[in-house]
Amino acid sequence: MNASIELKNVSKSFGKKTVLQEINLSIAEGQIYGLIGPSGSGKTTLVKMIVGIDAPDSGTVRVLDVKVPDLELLNEIGYMAQSDALYPELTGKENLDFFASLYPMKKSHMKKRIAYAADLVKLSGDLGKKVSAYSGGMKRRLSLAIALVHDPKILILDEPTVGIDPELRVAIWNELFHLKSEQQKTILITTHVMDEAEKCDQVAMVRDGAILASGTPAELKRHYGVNQLEEAFLKAGREQR
Repeated sequence: MNASIELKNVSKSFGKKTVLQEINLSIAEGQIYGLIGPSGSGKTTLVKMIVGIDAPDSGTVRVLDVKVPDLELLNEIGYMAQSDALYPELTGKENLDFFASLYPMKKSHMKKRIAYAADLVKLSGDLGKKVSAYSGGMKRRLSLAIALVHDPKILILDEPTVGIDPELRVAIWNELFHLKSEQQKTILITTHVMDEAEKCDQVAMVRDGAILASGTPAELKRHYGVNQLEEAFLKAGREQR
Protein backbone atom coordinates (compact mmCIF):
# COMPACT_ATOMS: atom_id res chain seq x y z
CA MET A 1 0.00 0.00 0.00
CA ASN A 2 1.13 3.56 -0.71
CA ALA A 3 2.30 5.62 2.25
CA SER A 4 0.25 8.79 2.74
CA ILE A 5 2.52 9.97 5.56
CA GLU A 6 6.17 9.05 5.99
CA LEU A 7 8.75 10.22 8.53
CA LYS A 8 12.40 9.22 8.35
CA ASN A 9 14.87 9.75 11.21
CA VAL A 10 12.97 12.78 12.52
CA SER A 11 14.34 14.49 15.63
CA LYS A 12 13.29 17.71 17.35
CA SER A 13 14.57 19.66 20.35
CA PHE A 14 13.44 22.82 22.10
CA GLY A 15 16.49 24.30 23.74
CA LYS A 16 18.24 21.50 25.62
CA LYS A 17 15.12 19.34 25.78
CA THR A 18 14.85 16.58 23.18
CA VAL A 19 11.18 16.22 22.31
CA LEU A 20 11.45 13.63 19.51
CA GLN A 21 14.32 11.33 18.71
CA GLU A 22 14.90 9.35 15.51
CA ILE A 23 11.22 8.87 14.63
CA ASN A 24 10.48 6.55 11.71
CA LEU A 25 6.83 6.22 10.76
CA SER A 26 4.91 5.07 7.70
CA ILE A 27 1.13 5.47 7.51
CA ALA A 28 -0.63 3.74 4.64
CA GLU A 29 -3.35 5.31 2.53
CA GLY A 30 -6.87 4.58 3.78
CA GLN A 31 -5.78 3.73 7.33
CA ILE A 32 -6.80 4.94 10.77
CA TYR A 33 -3.50 5.29 12.60
CA GLY A 34 -3.32 6.06 16.30
CA LEU A 35 -0.53 7.73 18.25
CA ILE A 36 -0.99 6.75 21.88
CA GLY A 37 0.88 7.99 24.90
CA PRO A 38 0.67 10.26 27.94
CA SER A 39 0.72 14.06 27.86
CA GLY A 40 4.21 15.34 27.13
CA SER A 41 5.27 12.24 25.22
CA GLY A 42 5.78 14.15 21.96
CA LYS A 43 2.55 13.29 20.11
CA THR A 44 1.47 16.88 19.46
CA THR A 45 4.93 17.95 18.28
CA LEU A 46 4.95 14.99 15.90
CA VAL A 47 1.55 15.96 14.52
CA LYS A 48 2.60 19.60 14.07
CA MET A 49 5.59 18.53 12.00
CA ILE A 50 3.38 16.40 9.74
CA VAL A 51 1.08 19.39 9.19
CA GLY A 52 4.08 21.68 8.61
CA ILE A 53 3.60 23.97 11.63
CA ASP A 54 6.95 22.88 13.11
CA ALA A 55 10.08 21.77 11.24
CA PRO A 56 12.32 18.89 12.35
CA ASP A 57 15.91 19.55 13.37
CA SER A 58 16.90 16.52 11.32
CA GLY A 59 15.18 13.93 9.16
CA THR A 60 12.40 14.30 6.58
CA VAL A 61 8.60 14.41 6.61
CA ARG A 62 6.64 13.58 3.45
CA VAL A 63 2.88 13.76 3.02
CA LEU A 64 1.30 12.42 -0.19
CA ASP A 65 4.90 12.05 -1.41
CA VAL A 66 5.52 15.80 -1.04
CA LYS A 67 8.17 17.09 1.34
CA VAL A 68 6.73 19.10 4.23
CA PRO A 69 6.30 22.05 4.63
CA ASP A 70 4.39 22.80 1.44
CA LEU A 71 1.56 25.35 1.28
CA GLU A 72 -0.38 23.50 -1.42
CA LEU A 73 -0.52 20.40 0.78
CA LEU A 74 -2.75 22.25 3.22
CA ASN A 75 -5.62 21.84 0.75
CA GLU A 76 -5.35 18.08 1.27
CA ILE A 77 -5.04 18.09 5.08
CA GLY A 78 -7.76 18.59 7.66
CA TYR A 79 -6.13 19.46 10.98
CA MET A 80 -7.84 19.58 14.35
CA ALA A 81 -5.47 20.95 16.99
CA GLN A 82 -5.53 20.04 20.65
CA SER A 83 -6.43 23.64 21.48
CA ASP A 84 -9.44 25.11 19.69
CA ALA A 85 -8.40 27.86 17.24
CA LEU A 86 -11.74 29.60 16.81
CA TYR A 87 -13.04 33.18 16.58
CA PRO A 88 -15.20 33.57 19.71
CA GLU A 89 -16.96 36.77 18.59
CA LEU A 90 -18.18 35.11 15.40
CA THR A 91 -21.01 32.61 15.23
CA GLY A 92 -20.41 28.95 14.52
CA LYS A 93 -21.69 29.49 10.97
CA GLU A 94 -19.38 32.47 10.45
CA ASN A 95 -16.41 30.40 11.66
CA LEU A 96 -17.28 27.61 9.23
CA ASP A 97 -17.81 30.10 6.39
CA PHE A 98 -14.44 31.74 7.04
CA PHE A 99 -12.39 28.54 7.23
CA ALA A 100 -14.19 27.00 4.24
CA SER A 101 -13.42 30.15 2.21
CA LEU A 102 -9.69 29.47 2.59
CA TYR A 103 -10.01 26.50 0.23
CA PRO A 104 -10.81 26.42 -3.51
CA MET A 105 -14.49 25.43 -3.45
CA LYS A 106 -17.48 26.61 -5.42
CA LYS A 107 -20.12 28.32 -3.27
CA SER A 108 -22.70 25.61 -3.90
CA HIS A 109 -20.26 22.88 -2.85
CA MET A 110 -19.11 24.92 0.14
CA LYS A 111 -22.71 25.21 1.33
CA LYS A 112 -23.17 21.43 1.14
CA ARG A 113 -19.89 20.76 2.95
CA ILE A 114 -20.74 23.18 5.77
CA ALA A 115 -24.17 21.55 6.20
CA TYR A 116 -22.58 18.07 6.21
CA ALA A 117 -19.86 18.97 8.74
CA ALA A 118 -22.27 20.77 11.09
CA ASP A 119 -24.73 17.89 10.97
CA LEU A 120 -22.02 15.31 11.66
CA VAL A 121 -21.03 17.01 14.92
CA LYS A 122 -24.63 17.81 15.85
CA LEU A 123 -24.21 21.60 15.73
CA SER A 124 -26.72 22.50 13.01
CA GLY A 125 -29.13 24.04 15.52
CA ASP A 126 -26.41 26.11 17.22
CA LEU A 127 -24.65 27.67 14.24
CA GLY A 128 -26.33 31.03 14.83
CA LYS A 129 -24.83 31.37 18.33
CA LYS A 130 -21.58 33.15 19.01
CA VAL A 131 -18.75 30.75 19.77
CA SER A 132 -18.11 32.63 23.03
CA ALA A 133 -21.39 31.11 24.25
CA TYR A 134 -20.37 27.54 23.30
CA SER A 135 -19.42 24.98 25.91
CA GLY A 136 -16.00 23.34 25.74
CA GLY A 137 -17.51 20.27 24.09
CA MET A 138 -19.30 22.38 21.47
CA LYS A 139 -16.04 24.13 20.61
CA ARG A 140 -14.34 20.74 20.09
CA ARG A 141 -17.20 19.69 17.83
CA LEU A 142 -16.90 22.90 15.79
CA SER A 143 -13.14 22.37 15.46
CA LEU A 144 -13.79 18.90 14.07
CA ALA A 145 -16.35 20.29 11.61
CA ILE A 146 -13.76 22.84 10.41
CA ALA A 147 -11.18 20.07 9.89
CA LEU A 148 -13.68 18.18 7.70
CA VAL A 149 -15.28 21.06 5.82
CA HIS A 150 -13.00 21.08 2.74
CA ASP A 151 -13.16 17.28 2.21
CA PRO A 152 -9.41 16.65 2.75
CA LYS A 153 -7.60 13.45 1.75
CA ILE A 154 -5.87 13.31 5.13
CA LEU A 155 -7.38 14.01 8.54
CA ILE A 156 -5.04 14.77 11.44
CA LEU A 157 -6.93 14.91 14.72
CA ASP A 158 -5.16 15.75 17.99
CA GLU A 159 -7.26 14.43 20.91
CA PRO A 160 -10.50 15.01 18.97
CA THR A 161 -13.00 13.54 21.43
CA VAL A 162 -11.84 15.23 24.65
CA GLY A 163 -14.89 16.80 26.31
CA ILE A 164 -17.36 15.15 23.93
CA ASP A 165 -20.20 13.05 25.33
CA PRO A 166 -20.13 9.25 24.76
CA GLU A 167 -23.05 9.16 22.31
CA LEU A 168 -21.48 11.74 20.01
CA ARG A 169 -18.10 10.01 20.35
CA VAL A 170 -19.65 6.85 18.91
CA ALA A 171 -21.21 8.85 16.04
CA ILE A 172 -17.87 10.52 15.25
CA TRP A 173 -16.02 7.20 15.20
CA ASN A 174 -18.69 5.69 12.96
CA GLU A 175 -18.12 8.55 10.52
CA LEU A 176 -14.33 8.07 10.69
CA PHE A 177 -14.82 4.40 9.79
CA HIS A 178 -17.05 5.51 6.89
CA LEU A 179 -14.49 8.05 5.65
CA LYS A 180 -11.81 5.37 5.74
CA SER A 181 -13.73 2.56 4.09
CA GLU A 182 -15.87 4.47 1.58
CA GLN A 183 -13.56 7.36 0.67
CA GLN A 184 -10.12 5.87 1.45
CA LYS A 185 -9.18 8.81 3.63
CA THR A 186 -6.09 8.52 5.78
CA ILE A 187 -6.78 9.42 9.41
CA LEU A 188 -4.11 10.09 12.02
CA ILE A 189 -5.44 10.45 15.54
CA THR A 190 -3.70 11.08 18.84
CA THR A 191 -5.33 9.78 21.98
CA HIS A 192 -4.66 8.55 25.48
CA VAL A 193 -8.04 6.77 25.60
CA MET A 194 -7.24 3.11 25.10
CA ASP A 195 -10.67 2.02 23.89
CA GLU A 196 -10.27 4.53 21.05
CA ALA A 197 -6.78 3.21 20.30
CA GLU A 198 -8.32 -0.27 19.95
CA LYS A 199 -10.44 1.05 17.05
CA CYS A 200 -7.36 2.02 15.02
CA ASP A 201 -5.94 -0.16 12.25
CA GLN A 202 -2.41 0.52 13.48
CA VAL A 203 -1.02 2.24 16.55
CA ALA A 204 2.35 3.59 17.61
CA MET A 205 3.17 3.78 21.31
CA VAL A 206 4.94 7.07 22.02
CA ARG A 207 6.82 7.81 25.22
CA ASP A 208 9.58 10.32 26.04
CA GLY A 209 9.90 11.33 22.39
CA ALA A 210 10.43 7.82 21.05
CA ILE A 211 8.24 5.15 19.49
CA LEU A 212 8.34 2.14 21.81
CA ALA A 213 6.50 -0.20 19.45
CA SER A 214 4.00 -0.15 16.60
CA GLY A 215 1.57 -2.56 14.96
CA THR A 216 -2.08 -3.51 15.07
CA PRO A 217 -3.67 -3.51 18.54
CA ALA A 218 -3.95 -7.32 18.32
CA GLU A 219 -0.27 -7.69 17.35
CA LEU A 220 0.91 -5.50 20.22
CA LYS A 221 -1.19 -7.36 22.80
CA ARG A 222 0.05 -10.67 21.46
CA HIS A 223 3.69 -9.50 21.42
CA TYR A 224 3.57 -8.43 25.06
CA GLY A 225 1.40 -11.36 26.17
CA VAL A 226 -1.43 -9.23 27.58
CA ASN A 227 -5.17 -8.83 27.06
CA GLN A 228 -5.41 -5.04 27.04
CA LEU A 229 -3.59 -2.40 25.01
CA GLU A 230 -2.97 -0.35 28.14
CA GLU A 231 -1.08 -3.29 29.66
CA ALA A 232 0.98 -3.60 26.48
CA PHE A 233 1.88 0.10 26.67
CA LEU A 234 2.95 -0.18 30.31
CA LYS A 235 5.01 -3.28 29.59
CA ALA A 236 6.70 -1.62 26.61
CA GLY A 237 7.58 1.35 28.83
CA ARG A 238 9.12 -0.87 31.49
CA GLU A 239 11.22 -2.70 28.89
CA GLN A 240 12.58 0.61 27.61
CA ARG A 241 13.98 1.59 30.98
